[in-house]
Amino acid sequence: MSLLEPEILSVTETTRQIKNLVEANFPYAWVIGEISNCTIASSGHVYLTLKDDAAQLRAVIWKRTASRLKFQLEDGMEVVAAGPIEVYQARGTYQLNIEQLMPQGVGALELAFRQMQEKLAAEGLFNPEHKRPIPQFPRKIALVTSPTSAAVRDMLQVITRRWKAVDLIIVPVAVQGEGAAEQIAAGIELAARIPGVDTIITGRGGGSLEDLWAFNEEVVARAIFDCPIPVISAVGHEIDISIADLVADRRALTPSEAAELAVPLQSDVLATLTHWKNQLVNNLKQRARQVRLQLDALAARPALTR
Repeated sequence: MSLLEPEILSVTETTRQIKNLVEANFPYAWVIGEISNCTIASSGHVYLTLKDDAAQLRAVIWKRTASRLKFQLEDGMEVVAAGPIEVYQARGTYQLNIEQLMPQGVGALELAFRQMQEKLAAEGLFNPEHKRPIPQFPRKIALVTSPTSAAVRDMLQVITRRWKAVDLIIVPVAVQGEGAAEQIAAGIELAARIPGVDTIITGRGGGSLEDLWAFNEEVVARAIFDCPIPVISAVGHEIDISIADLVADRRALTPSEAAELAVPLQSDVLATLTHWKNQLVNNLKQRARQVRLQLDALAARPALTR
């Protein structure tokens, strides 16, 4: 071929070379942009466009990755996306296959928490009128938590020390990791069906936001809201707050405090009973004196002494 003659390529060859160049130079790209035209297909795949003031980039999140997202995608949300850029020769198009996605300026879990809080608040799940009173003298308490955790040991020790006239049932569930939220929800539903249970405590000890995340899942929130038995939630430490805490009938700062809220202190109850007993005895004695004085006064009347 002469230097003056152009190299003529077929459409296929042209697109193939473009594909090789693009995919070789962008094996894994990090892109910041604004989400637009976000669509969730029936297959579970998510199709969207990332854009800025001057350009647009088509993108896809395959079902497996999309199912692991903690926050809801919204048009107008600024995100950082990462993944390989792939060219589709048949259509002559390219797109970013998103494998990682993070909201810009706020953590993914913080955003997911805020979105879930706003959604459930709008439905009224946190409203005070839905909160049921915790029984003052429970007869049977179900603990929906990990059976091997420090939290359950603390609750058992506190409850048995404070109030011995109660039966305790442990409903074992995972409290973190994949599938934990579903186990917690199922555990609450199971506890509510156990005959005689009048109080449910669910929760765990402290940890990172990721560790505590199961208690922020919608399935747990709805299980608590739909539960016919009053639920005390105790997730993490004093500084932690979960969606479960907001929905529950009573929130405890720690599992130990949940145990304290669930049962009275036996010595306090005995002291109260002793006080009432003494007050009743004193009232009866006082009334008896009054009646005796009235009878003496009646007997002293002239008409009765003739």
